Amino acid sequence: MNGKLTVVGVIGTGLMGVGIATQCALHGLRTIVHDVDPARLAGVNGKAQAVLDELIDAGRIDAAAREAALARIETSAQLDVMAHAQFVFEAVPEVLDLKHRLYAQLDAVLAPDAIFASNTSGFEPDKLAQALSAPQRFVIAHFWNPPHMIPLVEVVPGSATTPDVTARTETLMREIGMEPVVLAKAIPGFVGNRLQFAVLREALNIVRSGAASPEVVDRVMKASLGRRWSIVGPLESADMGGLDTFVDIASHLMPELAKDEGVIDLLREQVDAGRVGVRSGAGFYEWDDARLAHVKAARRKLIAGG
Repeated sequence: MNGKLTVVGVIGTGLMGVGIATQCALHGLRTIVHDVDPARLAGVNGKAQAVLDELIDAGRIDAAAREAALARIETSAQLDVMAHAQFVFEAVPEVLDLKHRLYAQLDAVLAPDAIFASNTSGFEPDKLAQALSAPQRFVIAHFWNPPHMIPLVEVVPGSATTPDVTARTETLMREIGMEPVVLAKAIPGFVGNRLQFAVLREALNIVRSGAASPEVVDRVMKASLGRRWSIVGPLESADMGGLDTFVDIASHLMPELAKDEGVIDLLREQVDAGRVGVRSGAGFYEWDDARLAHVKAARRKLIAGG
């Protein structure tokens, strides 16, 4: 990939695919979005506009920036348009066979010096790269949803990924306003999801024990650790509190924390009852208009300060 990057491709038109495409377009890149479903392609502009309108509402951009970003987004149902891209993001569903079939097709399309990145959160790079003839140009760039609000991107090279590909990916992430971190090696779930699900397991355990309701657990997180961890991470926090103090607390508390997978049953019970969360209107909470409006206002506040 020679010279300054000007064209990126995004395969997939879900929330993540459109979010990544919008972030790239907002930062001056011609962005080509591909999906085999014409109906989904037709919805790309509307999804991108919704993201940009949220940035306008939060005072982050103006209408001119929105229109310029929308003008940089192109759509195509033909995969061969990815031949024009210097960097391609894959954001299709987390189905290994689907990804492998797509990668085999891309092999014959991508420019020889193009970098190819997956937005996967569940598969390790070497498993995905098995379908590629040039795994050295493949890397994972795991964005968090939504990209215009959560800046983290976990850059995860595979065993064959060249250092140059990793470095160029990290550079691109910074250029489109993200905050990249490069993992020294791939581990299941990477870093962010492992932390997220470790906290979720204990949250579910607390609810299962009857010690607190879902609402109380969430209020504790938002009014304490949620605020602290936006300033200092858990290891910085331990240093600041004193590692000797944390040893004392950990010695008697860690044995009491959840270590089993039985807490997943609390999630399964909700799913089996058709309560999958916001999408169905209910989960641990009833998602009425008032609750949705409250979350929307909190999102606007967070984006404005981003």
